[in-house]
Amino acid sequence: MNRTALSSVSADVNRLLRLALAAAAAVLAIAACSSDDGTTASGSSSAPPASTTSAPATTTSAPGGGESGSGGAEAGADGGTITIKDFKFGAPLKVKPGATIEVVNQDTAAHDVVSDDADKFRTPALGQGEKATFTAPSEPGTYKFSCSLHPGSMSGIGSLVVEG
Repeated sequence: MNRTALSSVSADVNRLLRLALAAAAAVLAIAACSSDDGTTASGSSSAPPASTTSAPATTTSAPGGGESGSGGAEAGADGGTITIKDFKFGAPLKVKPGATIEVVNQDTAAHDVVSDDADKFRTPALGQGEKATFTAPSEPGTYKFSCSLHPGSMSGIGSLVVEG
């Protein structure tokens, strides 16, 4: 084989190695988003489009409290807390219209809370220990919510019940 042909083969091998590394990185990223039942997040997103809340969400870096176990919801007189843990939101949270809801992420993965009904409420992406707040809708009803960052494993699994 001459030097030109050898150089061409070497360039092809380098391209194949880069492609294999990119594929391996993609597989690892998908595996990191897998749920506790072994399923992985799909490539399609059913999350609602980005919107703002009627009361802007705020984040802090303070480590979050809340229930231990797999996610949780704690109701208080003025609102409640949604604790994200083990890729779960916990039991449905019952609040009054317009209540302030705090969201605490106890997972190592980033999560957000996004209303499945567009424009009802949304938090920014929260890292481990971060918190955000949003205002509950003013109309009574049950509002399903998801994590838009993990649509395959955390879609439509949270419930906020607004009781008037």
